[in-house]
Amino acid sequence: MSVRRHVMSVTVRDQPGVLVRIAALFARRGYNIESLSVAQTHEPGMSRTTFVVTGEDAHVEQMQKQLQKLIDVIKVIDHSEGPYVDRELMLIKVAVRNPDDRVEMRQIAQDFRARIIDVARNALVFEVTGDEAKTDAFIEQMRNFGVLDLIRTGRVALPRTASRNGTSGAAADDRTASRSRVA
Repeated sequence: MSVRRHVMSVTVRDQPGVLVRIAALFARRGYNIESLSVAQTHEPGMSRTTFVVTGEDAHVEQMQKQLQKLIDVIKVIDHSEGPYVDRELMLIKVAVRNPDDRVEMRQIAQDFRARIIDVARNALVFEVTGDEAKTDAFIEQMRNFGVLDLIRTGRVALPRTASRNGTSGAAADDRTASRSRVA
């Protein structure tokens, strides 16, 4: 059986105790929730919870069916079964030992499109938004300077939207971007 990471979204009625019931279902099945993000959706009274779990495909599929049976659960999506976009937000505080470090960190931040959101004599705090690979790479770049503190929000995800010609929205955007660079 295939063991892999699954990014799942569960749309629920925004009621007290719903998140506890969902988390308890994961715990009873022996799954560790690697990432968790919860927020209201565009529809009043609805929230979406995004989980990242690692498990065998068949077991995760069974979990989806059990989630769907819970009261207040409206929709369950395993984004890992198709094209999707995901992002997370990270705040990271990094030590600054000298002016050269500060200049180098600013250049790295620019390369990653990270924002400096707090400046002190001996530390900088960066805001980084992107997929997991981007945030992990930024941490690795900053590790040499000394990471003082770090917090990540957890991933949020949406399925990609197919365009009229059957390609994903990102592929269409890439074609448009390459055309505009040529012009």
